[in-house]
Amino acid sequence: MNQTKQTQTHLNIAFIEAKWHYDIVAQCRKGFLSEIRLQGYDDAGIDYFDVPGSLEIPLLAKKLAASNKYDAVVATGLIVDGGIYRHDFVARSVIDGMMRAALETGTPVLSAVLTPHHFQEHDAHKNFFADHFVIKGREAADACIEIIKVHRDLDQDRAVAA
Repeated sequence: MNQTKQTQTHLNIAFIEAKWHYDIVAQCRKGFLSEIRLQGYDDAGIDYFDVPGSLEIPLLAKKLAASNKYDAVVATGLIVDGGIYRHDFVARSVIDGMMRAALETGTPVLSAVLTPHHFQEHDAHKNFFADHFVIKGREAADACIEIIKVHRDLDQDRAVAA
């Protein structure tokens, strides 16, 4: 592992997990942690928070982002089509709420909330989406590290200019 990466600044991240379909959603954390460690960071600065479902993510994301304790907030959940079009409302509300939380607090809020068109409670879909959440977790970690760097550089540039 690259020594430079091992000595990088500590990351403070809030990681929110929706409990609905948790056996699948929890795979995102595995991918996220794997990538965080692969890029030379430890996971000591990651705090985990559970919510009942994805619809509860935006409010908690906003509270965590507004606390000024975290460099970024990452949320993961699975919103499935139950055949009554409720998933469209939930998906839109969750993503819009997460975006508002970021804009209102100035803290990056990243989404690893998936909204598949087709999901059914059988092993093939469960296995596919569990594997997919590992990938999405890695992608979320990479995006999280990059956006934290951008914000830190911007803050450092402002401090130097002042």
